[in-house]
Amino acid sequence: MKQKFYDTAVKQEKAVLVGVVTPNVTDEQQKEYLEELQFLVETAGGETVKWFTQKLQRPERATFVGTGKLEEIKEYVTAEEIDMVVFDDELSPSQLRNIERELGVKILDRNNLILDIFAGRAQTAQAKTQVELAQLQYLLPRLTRLWTHLERQKGGIGMRGPGESQIETDRRLILNKISLLKDKLKLIDRQNETQRKNRNQMVRVALVGYTNVGKSTIMNMISKSDVFAENKLFATLDTTVRKVVIENLPFLLSDTVGFIRKLPHHLVECFKSTLDEVREADILVHVVDVSHPNFEDQIRTVNETLKELGAIDKQMITVFNKIDAYQPVQNHPGDEAHVLTLEEFKNSWMGSNNSPAIFISALLKENVDEFRKLLYDHILAIHSVRYPYDHLLY
Repeated sequence: MKQKFYDTAVKQEKAVLVGVVTPNVTDEQQKEYLEELQFLVETAGGETVKWFTQKLQRPERATFVGTGKLEEIKEYVTAEEIDMVVFDDELSPSQLRNIERELGVKILDRNNLILDIFAGRAQTAQAKTQVELAQLQYLLPRLTRLWTHLERQKGGIGMRGPGESQIETDRRLILNKISLLKDKLKLIDRQNETQRKNRNQMVRVALVGYTNVGKSTIMNMISKSDVFAENKLFATLDTTVRKVVIENLPFLLSDTVGFIRKLPHHLVECFKSTLDEVREADILVHVVDVSHPNFEDQIRTVNETLKELGAIDKQMITVFNKIDAYQPVQNHPGDEAHVLTLEEFKNSWMGSNNSPAIFISALLKENVDEFRKLLYDHILAIHSVRYPYDHLLY
């Protein structure tokens, strides 16, 4: 008898991306947004095969893009057997329903995709609870799309009522679950607050920054610990706190979840408890990937998020990381780009506008000693004020 073999490998889902270029967004910005969305798809385990963009004054109310563009997307999706279409902005429940009905494949928006990545990355009870709460809050107004199969049935006698009552039942169950998760988070927050009070005697430093800028690599380098670091968005989701000692001066260093533009509102709300480490830190170390072509936009995104968290006025050190991969902008095509030296970095606008600033390569351990010294000086200054009789020890 011939033995049968079955392919058990998980098939990589093929995706197309869709973005709208509004008057306040340049073509270059839209390109960067879709590159980031593509990175999110790859982080989630998918493969992007094509982008679709359309210039509009504002997204169409019914289908996000125009009917002609939607038809173009449909033809491509059908011909290439695409598994999912991912939109770069949040879709309303009606847009989601209309697009799904027209294209006949799985439809995701940026928020849904980020939630899916967070769900896969969450490790601790707190992170898992926060993600589940965000997912339910996202799902609640979109419940009707789960019951569209009722529309296909003929003869509405006895059908419309059960459908509606089932949706109401599900809505009530989700609201109850949301309430339970919020209570659970309050309990976890109280436990974490107790832990933070026990750690209050030491100066606290928090690493903040855009996602995938090298915060976890710096955490490992400074604390000599083994925090998970990977070239993927949101590689670190759970806040990690380590006790670190530099020249006999102890302090607490925390690695927090990376920020990202267009971060889902539900996630910002849910993760505010995790980001208490940011709000309660004495010093923020803002890590910037200086090799990213749009690192200035990333700096603005992080500062806006810090402002929302009420932490923008904290003492801050800016760390421009990945100087080994920095690619200067060419003023004229054909000109040779001059790679800045460390001294030139310090004297550049980046150094003067973000003082105190340090330029390092965490990967190559370049300028790390100077970074440690800068960090030590700032921690010692706070420690000396907080514990005036201890300064003679350091």
